[in-house]
This record gives sequence, structure tokens and C-alpha cells, in this order.
Amino acid sequence: MKQILLAGAGKIGAMITSLLTSTGDYQVTVIDRSAEQLERLPKNPLLKTRQLDITDPRQLDEAMRGHFAVLSAAPYSITSHIAHAARRAGVHYLDLTEDVATTRLVKTLAADATTAFIPQCGLAPGFISIVANDLCRRFERLDTVRLRVGALPQFPSNALNYNLTWSTDGVINEYLQPCEAIVNGELREVPALEELEEFSLDGVRYEAFNTSGGLGTLCETLKGKVRTLNYRTVRYPGHRDIMKALINDLQLGQRPEVLKDILEHAIPGTLQDVVLVFVTVSGHRQGRLLQESYANKIYGRQIGGAPFSAIQITTASGICAVLDLLAAGRIRTSGFIRQEDIPLELFLANRFGSAYAEPTAIGTRAA
Repeated sequence: MKQILLAGAGKIGAMITSLLTSTGDYQVTVIDRSAEQLERLPKNPLLKTRQLDITDPRQLDEAMRGHFAVLSAAPYSITSHIAHAARRAGVHYLDLTEDVATTRLVKTLAADATTAFIPQCGLAPGFISIVANDLCRRFERLDTVRLRVGALPQFPSNALNYNLTWSTDGVINEYLQPCEAIVNGELREVPALEELEEFSLDGVRYEAFNTSGGLGTLCETLKGKVRTLNYRTVRYPGHRDIMKALINDLQLGQRPEVLKDILEHAIPGTLQDVVLVFVTVSGHRQGRLLQESYANKIYGRQIGGAPFSAIQITTASGICAVLDLLAAGRIRTSGFIRQEDIPLELFLANRFGSAYAEPTAIGTRAA
């Protein structure tokens, strides 16, 4: 049985805990500074909890000892502390961060490491890069790669057409930070909330616009191989204009703590959500310009008798699948590992990765 340290007892951490302990293959210790958050976790003989300050190197180093891997479901602002501790302790490291600076740090820490450093193991970045790379492999020469992902309420009922389904800090960060893209073959930074577009899927209208972090390491991987590469977050029409007014016109982008307070007090959360994944790749094959696409919708549902949102399911299933593949030796076990290094068929065949393909029996032990 593998000993796993999980940093963060929030919504995603709770889902990860449920998935891993349900298999009987993992003993999970969850660490968090909030005793209240830890107390909310479901009781399980394979679950331990420990209250500590994740930003304290001494406490973190002591907690890390004896574990196979550490998984970070903590806020992006403190993920770097966990990565440094993993390197010092010599344990495998996986995270969910969309923060570009944190991922660059993780890559530096992974140099010459004897353990694996695998950042961005969630939805976007994460699964979206695995899908994109699979489509790219089908072409002899690439032209355009477009990635679109949205975590949306099934029943929008406010002017923002939005409910809080995951980290408010994460949403604000991706709306504020510059975004990587490849434009006319050149790697560039483009502004968040710009390049608005609209499209329809299954009769539903959506908008999409630049946000930070969703491409993961794809820009580096595909640089020099593609003319256009971009990532945009999907929302219902009208959302972008209101957020742009709040962030730019009212200058709340300079006061993110105020914006967070406003959103969390005015916009309710929901478990009735849908995750939309839409990837389109065009390129040349046998002398012809062709296009292939991947489109998928994953809905919130009950697992093991408890309700979970679609963003919880997809994000937690992603990092659990990568951990499972690492533990089984199905992927490389040392150094820096990119999401696009993981074959799509291997990911979907995994008991956790099947959340993206099959709606039942996620993570359960085979009979």
C-alpha cells in the first residue's frame, strides 16, 4: 500500500481523498492549516489528517517523511513550498497548479531529480494537454491547435451566467495574468480576457476568451511545430464583459482580495455543473489540410452516495490517474514530466481517468 501525503483539504482535496481511499491501495494523510476543513473530510480507516502550516519548512519536511508521493491541492500561492519540500525529502511530487511561475519553479527543481515532478495534473492544464497531443500525433505537419475548456453551471441564473465551482483565487489569477500563445509561429504573451469569440455546441451558445495557465507546457513542446496555438476559457455569453468591467474599469484587478470577497459573497457555488472540453487541431496529412476535434461534456453526479461537482470529478480524477500510472511504473518515474508525455489511451484506460470516458465505477477496485 502506497503512503500518500495530500496538501489541501478543500473541495478538490476531499474528492482526491475519496477516490484514493476507495481503492484500498493508498493510505492518505491530509495536511491543512484549517482544523475545520480537516474535520469535514469523510471518515475512513485509510485516511489520516494533520493540522499544520504548509508554509513552515520544518513542519512540512517532518510530514513528508516516509511517503511515496505528495499531491498538492493547496492554493497556487503556496504550492512552491510543497515542491521545495518534496525535493528535499526525495518523494514524488504532483500538483494541480495553473500558475505559470510555479510550474517553471517545479521544472527547475526537477533537474537531476531521482523522483518524478509532475505539475498541472488537473483538467486545464492537465487532461486538455493529453488530448491535444493525441490529436497532434495524427498529423504529418501541424497548422493550428485550439484548446477550449469551461467549468459552467448547468442552470445559470445571474447576470454573470456563472457559479463558483472551484477556487476563487484560481479564477481571479487566470483572469489577471498574461497568457502564453503561439501566434504566426512565434511564442508570445497575450492579455487575459481578450480575443473574445463565440461558438455553439449541441445547440448551446458559448463565448471563449484568453486566460492564463491552461496550456501548461504545450507552448514549449509545440514551439517551431505549429503556426497557431491558443487556450481560451469557455463561459456563457456576457460573462467576459462584466468581468472585464470589474477588473479593468473598476480596477479590482489591482485589489484581488476585494474582488474575491465580492464574488464569494454574491455568487453562490453549485454542484450542478458541467465541464466542457473542446479541442480542435488542423494540419496536413497525405498532402491535404485536415481538421480533427475532440468534444466532451462531463456532469456533476453522485459517487459512492455523495454528490460531487463536475470540476471536482475531472480535476481529482486527473491527478489520481497520473498518480496511479506513476505507482504502476506506466510512466517515467524521475525528472520533469509533462502532461503531454502521457498517452491518452493509457490515461482513459486507468480506473480514475475513466471519469472522462465512463460515468460509473470511478476508482473502485476490480472484483
